[in-house]
Amino acid sequence: MRASGILLPIASLPSKYGIGSFSKSAYDFVDMLKEAGQKYWQILPLGPTGYGDSPYQSFSTFAGNPYFIDLDTFVQNGWLTEDECAAYDFGNDARHINYEKIHQSRFKILRLAYERSSVIDTLEFISYQKHNAYWLNDYCLYMAVKNYFNDISWILWEKDIRLRESEALRHYEGELADEILFQSFLQFEFWQQWKKLKKYANHRGIEIIGDIPIYVAFDSTDSWAHPELFQFNEDREPFAVAGCPPDGFSADGQLWGNPLYDWDYHKKTGYTWWTQRIIYSFELYDILRVDHFRAFDEYYSIPFGAKTAVNGTWKPGPGWDIFEAFNKKLGKLNIIAEDLGYLTPSVLKLVDRTGYPGMKVLEFAFDSREESDYLPHNYQQNCVVYTGTHDNQTIQGWFETLNHNDKDFAIEYMNLYGRNGKDIHWEFIRLALASVADLAIIPMQDYLGLDDRGRINTPSTLGGNWTFRLLEGEISGELIGKIYKMTKLYGRSA
Repeated sequence: MRASGILLPIASLPSKYGIGSFSKSAYDFVDMLKEAGQKYWQILPLGPTGYGDSPYQSFSTFAGNPYFIDLDTFVQNGWLTEDECAAYDFGNDARHINYEKIHQSRFKILRLAYERSSVIDTLEFISYQKHNAYWLNDYCLYMAVKNYFNDISWILWEKDIRLRESEALRHYEGELADEILFQSFLQFEFWQQWKKLKKYANHRGIEIIGDIPIYVAFDSTDSWAHPELFQFNEDREPFAVAGCPPDGFSADGQLWGNPLYDWDYHKKTGYTWWTQRIIYSFELYDILRVDHFRAFDEYYSIPFGAKTAVNGTWKPGPGWDIFEAFNKKLGKLNIIAEDLGYLTPSVLKLVDRTGYPGMKVLEFAFDSREESDYLPHNYQQNCVVYTGTHDNQTIQGWFETLNHNDKDFAIEYMNLYGRNGKDIHWEFIRLALASVADLAIIPMQDYLGLDDRGRINTPSTLGGNWTFRLLEGEISGELIGKIYKMTKLYGRSA
């Protein structure tokens, strides 16, 4: 069934508190999706972020980001006042998130709400703790200890707690009991607010496409609490880390630094941890996009301590075995495989065998030097087409900076002769929606026709990423009508 949706991170929603959240703006965005004939809202990972503010480097693969908790809900509950919320400095740039100011302010106001609430005495809270104990207990302790040690990575903690010696665990559980409870409160409130928003979206006919990184961050409760899952030595240091090899975009490759999985261990357990992760993800989302899918076939291993990714090697991943385990335990899953980049025959075979739709990105299609699988005439129906993703330029910015040959190719392919570049984004949106792909996802910035000032992330760079925000009222009624008209024209409207 043909359908379409819009990509917009929660953090990018308009908000008077410096960052998007599960506030009225989120509900308004759902209403806009419905009015525009869309069926899907795609978001980025919801986990708590650390250094670099990337949602793909989270302190936990299960926990939610406290930044997304709506403060106005706490005002309605009587735990905060509007004046108290307004007194904190969350930054004054309506277009960009100031993470430093948010970090300095958000937890202070959240703690005030915690101290005034009686949530921790409710049956709902106790039930939540029990249901999520398999990850929640470790996460709350991890965050409490991390705060105690002034936010440094767990690898730099005192040896006894770094290695999770039983006496040290008991000591910190006692000494930091209130902070641990505060962290649990935050996760409960995140869950309550997210489930309410998702229920509203589903009731309006909008499904949520979530996103999980294939890897976890090294500085995370996952790697601290479960070192057996990873390629670590006895001191919990990694033998090797994740990344990507050198290519046309980066001469040194990409050194991500994430710990690599001990796939032999996972296989012995029947992929229990991964199964838990997938089950939990489908409690959060309706459809799941799995980032860097090719690493299930082969992953790039870079020696720990290397300064670049040049000297890494490809090693075999679990392949079909892990998906066979998922199928037996969980049945058919609504997964989108992020299969971008250079793909070997074995990767293509694995994606095909799973039956999961892969991704097609129009910005990758117009290479005048060679035929591309990303050109729409090469698509099969079982795929998801994007103008661009969170890692790409906006389509308007991309077209403006295309080299001469590639731009000529795009103009010829799309018959754009005589067109100026001002509203060229609509032609690429049209190309995506008109394609045979079952699903088309367009970033909100592309519908708005923003240039690269609307870009979300530039891979392999630090600073200035993940900060984009919509302005209040930026999505006009006229734009909503135009989105609906084009969506309906190509048989994708709800």
